[in-house]
Amino acid sequence: MSGAQKYIQKYLHCGDTQIEILVGILNLYSLVGSAAAGRTSDWIGRRYTIVLAGAIFFLGAILMGFATNYAFLMVGRFVAGIGGVGYALMIAPVYTTEISPASARGFLSSFPDFFINVGILLGYVSNYAFSKLPTHLGWRFMLGLGAIPSIFLALGVLGMPESPRWLVMQGRLGDAKKVLDNLEESKLRLTDIKEAAGIPKYCDDEIVKVENQSHGEGIWKELFIHLTPTVRHILMVTVGLHIFQQGSGIDTVVLYSPRIFEKPGIVKDTPQLLATIGVGFVKTMFILMATFLIDRIGRRPLLLTSIAGMSVSLMLLGFALTIIDHSDHMGYSSLHRRGSILRGVLFEWYGSDHILTWVYSDYIGGAFFFYACVAVVGFVLFYTLFPETQGKNLEEVEQLFGTFFKWKSRQAELNRKKR
Repeated sequence: MSGAQKYIQKYLHCGDTQIEILVGILNLYSLVGSAAAGRTSDWIGRRYTIVLAGAIFFLGAILMGFATNYAFLMVGRFVAGIGGVGYALMIAPVYTTEISPASARGFLSSFPDFFINVGILLGYVSNYAFSKLPTHLGWRFMLGLGAIPSIFLALGVLGMPESPRWLVMQGRLGDAKKVLDNLEESKLRLTDIKEAAGIPKYCDDEIVKVENQSHGEGIWKELFIHLTPTVRHILMVTVGLHIFQQGSGIDTVVLYSPRIFEKPGIVKDTPQLLATIGVGFVKTMFILMATFLIDRIGRRPLLLTSIAGMSVSLMLLGFALTIIDHSDHMGYSSLHRRGSILRGVLFEWYGSDHILTWVYSDYIGGAFFFYACVAVVGFVLFYTLFPETQGKNLEEVEQLFGTFFKWKSRQAELNRKKR
């Protein structure tokens, strides 16, 4: 959509507001899909939920590719947002986490995010490739091409095992054991999962009846009415993490990169799209680096280092953009201005792969100062409330929550018991 939107605007004669709605409304659509994906995955399993997501996204991409007017395009965006973004983005990390051994869970759980960014990079490349086509065809190929990966996603996941946690929730202990036999800690994992599902750990039946099986009916009451300290702590951590991640401006980078590069003077379509490929490449490389480091040095060090670098980079970029803004009134050349902005952007990418936002503000530097303050608040939250979960299975991770600021003492206590 980042590269296609300019051509859509030309071909369908849309206003800026219509394009902004078309691009930004994806978050609302994906919210609907995310809310439905949890219950769907409890009904039909993690694997088939991913297959369903692929099928929905296939339909959405085809609808967008063949859209004849703005309303038609918005329908396709709605379908793709529910399935490809909402369903897949929610269930893929859950599935990956549930089938991963604790020793490699961080590495494998990072794969969805890494390959999402590989897909974004390939999208940027396709934008450049199809920009040579006539206007009425180029943007259709840019959007319609998304149907192809969804086919491979659906077919590929059919050859993978079902989540052992979901199988235990259905009482299918024999099938769960077969899946877990491929992991190092098979017997221990099965015992922990059975206990979490309310099944006696000494039960060795192939199939059992699970009493009071839940499909998420009481989840909202548990989250907002009958909050336990553990659930409250987990809720604060997860919601806080996603708020600060999205508040840092990732969607602006992904969806508006060509327009961002227009600001420092790259006005032609081809150079804009080439520069956008650079954004996707750098972003993907830093995520790949984090993927290989996450199980070696832990989650907390990576998270805290990243947000500290973001805070510093945003502050320096705010200063740079403020100086550039004032330099325009002092007669500096556009070449100097362009170089300064790009140097600032490159420095920012070094500190963080996804903070480049609000370039359309009248006072750009002030926006970055604001986001630097947001990043600092995020650092304080992460440092005080986020326990380290490296090397622990999901059942052990749950025991770290509920003590809030005292999670370190709780972790030391659990380590003593384990020894």
